[in-house]
Amino acid sequence: MILDKIDQDLLEIAKESDEILKDIYQKIDEICLYNSKRILEAFIENKVSYTDFADINGYGNYDEGRDKLERIFAKTLGHEDALVRSQIMSGTNAIYLALSALLKHGDTLLSITGEPYDSLQEMIGIYGDSSQSLKACGVKYEMIDLVNNDFDDAKVLSRLKKEPIKVVAIQRSRGYASRKSLTIQKIERIIKKIKEIAPETIVFVDNCYGELVEKKEPGHVGADIVAGSLMKNLGGGIAASGGYIAGRQDLVKMVAERLSAPGIGKDQGANFNQNINFFKGIFMAPSAVRNALKTAVFAAYMLEKLGYQNVDPKYDEERSDIIQTLELGSEEKLTAFTQGIQSSSPIDSFVKVVSAPMPGYPFNEVMAAGSFTQGSTIELSADAPVIPPYRLYMQGGLTQEYGKLSILLALSNLK
Repeated sequence: MILDKIDQDLLEIAKESDEILKDIYQKIDEICLYNSKRILEAFIENKVSYTDFADINGYGNYDEGRDKLERIFAKTLGHEDALVRSQIMSGTNAIYLALSALLKHGDTLLSITGEPYDSLQEMIGIYGDSSQSLKACGVKYEMIDLVNNDFDDAKVLSRLKKEPIKVVAIQRSRGYASRKSLTIQKIERIIKKIKEIAPETIVFVDNCYGELVEKKEPGHVGADIVAGSLMKNLGGGIAASGGYIAGRQDLVKMVAERLSAPGIGKDQGANFNQNINFFKGIFMAPSAVRNALKTAVFAAYMLEKLGYQNVDPKYDEERSDIIQTLELGSEEKLTAFTQGIQSSSPIDSFVKVVSAPMPGYPFNEVMAAGSFTQGSTIELSADAPVIPPYRLYMQGGLTQEYGKLSILLALSNLK
């Protein structure tokens, strides 16, 4: 029944792609194997036991499983310590939690990747009138744009020499911007230069969408602290909620005290029977990321073969996150492609995609998200602000096979 809905010409192009994309898929497999090895070693080193999955309620005191889980996250991300909790509800929540713990009245936050992702702008205070934004709490905010998809080293270093900056923020993924996502190699270069000029400055990385795409994480190349969501890469499509912060032990302690209370920090926080999902999630994460990357590569290849020019990244380009973009040129085409993804989703396939407001975003959005976990973007999803140039952002795909079917159905719908 599903195959009957797929355009036959598209099926022929898809068959050809298996041979053409073989070498790209192999490189993705190699990274998956490398990261799987690192995570398996962390499980064995921490002696994970079935008893670590026990449901701990109330205050959540003495949860040995939670402590082991956080050590596994810390090692995977190249850091001393981590905070992994179901009480953190999203990537935006994790980022706000970290920055509000690190920045006090009079401190300066410097973004060196230009304007941050839409849902972070009200959090900072770039727009809106929230009494809880960083700006409303007395934090100063500055921004330096990227140049040709790379850091403006000269401007960044010049600014650091003028007066102290408490936190330098790097957004690894593109968000809703037209720029490319940042590779670990570029992040390593700028961190090294920052630390030479201003060793006391905290380097914070928004790690959303980039985890396990490469063999190294920002923590391996000098980042002081990172944050992300478990409904993205590191949840492996299994975690039903949650977020993480990982970094230097003293910084993670500050964030933990912001989450709970001074003097309590990481020692409390019931796991609500989520430990097993978090353990399984990070264990499966390398495979989930691999499938998301292969789905993105396949989508880019198909779109390029069909004549779409504004596809980014191109199918054979280096990738540093799981996001694939496509400019469709009109609201009608944007909605048609998004509807194709929704109608091929395992959950809510019957739902019709329409443009609508979304909390935390300044424009109407279209979103296809027929996922087992609401808002999970490691499962195949597509969303976009309904503004010119009508650029679609697609990410995820728990298996390559399901991803391929969804892309073919979406393209058939667009055609």
